[in-house]
Amino acid sequence: MSGQTADGQATDSAAADSAAADSMATDSAAADSAAVNSAATDGRPADRRPADGGPARDLDAYRREVRAWLAANLEPRNDDAPVRLRGGDAANLSPERVAQQRELQRRVYEGGYAGITWPAEFGGQGLTPAHEEVFAQESRGYVVADLGIAGLTTTRVCGPTILAHGTDEFRRTHIPRMLSGEEIWVQLFSEPGAGSDLAGVSTRATRTDAGDWVINGSKVWTSGAYYADYGLCLARTDPTVPKHRGLTWFGVPLTGEGVTIRPIREINGSSEFCEEFFDDVVVSDADRIGAVGDGWTVARTMMVFERLGGDPDETPRHSGARELAPDLVALARRVGRQGDPVTRQLIARAHVIDLVKEQLDAYVATLTESGAANPNLGSYSKLAAGTLNPVRAAIGLEIAATAGVAWHPQDTEASTTALNYLNGRILSIAGGTNEMQRNGISERILGLPREPAHDLDRPFNELRHN
Repeated sequence: MSGQTADGQATDSAAADSAAADSMATDSAAADSAAVNSAATDGRPADRRPADGGPARDLDAYRREVRAWLAANLEPRNDDAPVRLRGGDAANLSPERVAQQRELQRRVYEGGYAGITWPAEFGGQGLTPAHEEVFAQESRGYVVADLGIAGLTTTRVCGPTILAHGTDEFRRTHIPRMLSGEEIWVQLFSEPGAGSDLAGVSTRATRTDAGDWVINGSKVWTSGAYYADYGLCLARTDPTVPKHRGLTWFGVPLTGEGVTIRPIREINGSSEFCEEFFDDVVVSDADRIGAVGDGWTVARTMMVFERLGGDPDETPRHSGARELAPDLVALARRVGRQGDPVTRQLIARAHVIDLVKEQLDAYVATLTESGAANPNLGSYSKLAAGTLNPVRAAIGLEIAATAGVAWHPQDTEASTTALNYLNGRILSIAGGTNEMQRNGISERILGLPREPAHDLDRPFNELRHN
């Protein structure tokens, strides 16, 4: 994402939901179903917090409630149904599909299972990561809302950033709408002349005598902007100071006057990326996130959430023994190479990649949740994905051989290997290139000297621009 989860921008991204273990049987929760089957009737989420406001509720009791609610309110997932891949026209979300997914998300929100760890005063449940993990485990066997890459950006990046830096009024207005699916948000980070050098954005926000702001400029590589409602927009409010200062964030309605959105056709056949143009777009000062001129502080927070968000296409974490690269085993059987020793060695290598990434992500997540770790640790997971995803994608194509480059148009299973290969380098670039992650690790974690730069202390309007 420009800053979005998995878009092609070179800032920092986020994204995959952490569904973890196999779903459990629902019969043991029958006794609890009467209390949890129905959602709140006034559109507000059901309150799942401990009634006495004491310690976190018993996880076993919570799990029983979750099972009962899921069984009564969501459809079981068909594991044989085709997976929606990031590629081709099928990857593009139609208005009708977005509307259906919004409604499904509202059902989860009103049931009290959206924003499980988010503050209750802003529409969440105020529970623990352990409660969130319980819901992820139990809901894995059900059809839950899929609002695409922009949906992940909303809940994994934009929402947490607004919680960290937005005013109480702004949070009370928008956070519940994010959790309910009413509002989908994207990040408006990268520009034609500012990618890895995010602080070099030139989109301007000029204050009016009435105190509003007028935004002019353009953004690019924004994932899912064509169906989003709002964008978190980084704009330059003071060009007379060095580039890391004079930046401010705004919440911009993407369906408002003066906003033009153009999808970009990609190599994988989809149009997930978009470019946006802002022509005299007026926003209220109440839509500002963070202090005027302190946008870089907000940006750094956002980039941390992006890195910690993980790979949106990652498989869920496993408990116990991990199955041997099931997608590649199935591919080898389909092309008749399951007995080939070279193929078996390739599958073993992919299994090692899967296991190493999973353990690294779990370790980083555990340290981060403790609150005592360096927030930049997410760069390790991001770099691992950017480095190893292309290797795994190439393994798939090597196993498929000719079946991975030519297939019948109706054979969606055969096209999966090719699409995975085309998408393999997404996280090498999106959300911050591998090189940017290495810089961040060296400077912000290992404490090595900063990379030399000539433009850190010069006013932005004195620098040469593309």
